[in-house]
Amino acid sequence: MKYRLQRKQFPRILVNYILSIPFMYGMVIPLIILDIGLEIFHRVCFRLCHIPYVKRSQYIKIDRQKLSYLKWFEKLNCAYCGYANGLLQYAVAIGAETEKYWCGIMHAKYKDFKPPKHHKDFLPYGDEQAFRDFVKDEDAK
Repeated sequence: MKYRLQRKQFPRILVNYILSIPFMYGMVIPLIILDIGLEIFHRVCFRLCHIPYVKRSQYIKIDRQKLSYLKWFEKLNCAYCGYANGLLQYAVAIGAETEKYWCGIMHAKYKDFKPPKHHKDFLPYGDEQAFRDFVKDEDAK
């Protein structure tokens, strides 16, 4: 872990840590709001459109706080990171399934754009015939 403190940096870094705490933990409120809205969207829209649910437990794991060698504040940080990062991955998975259902067309290629992994099976950008064939096949189902 390259971000761990070295002894000589400690006083300066400690001040930076303390100053960052309100911003870092202040994000818990938007994360909880995202979580509630995402779950409502997921349960309502996926059911109405017959899209299989994304399993929340595959993305959000809060378990590192069980490690006995961590101090209480390290356990709190680990629980927060497990929730925050897991929730964001869960949101991406729900967004990906939604995008697959409603769109399924790749973006144009751009030098600095990193296409999402789920785009690999999407229709090529600008290929109207592939899109028309796909829509025709879906309508036939």
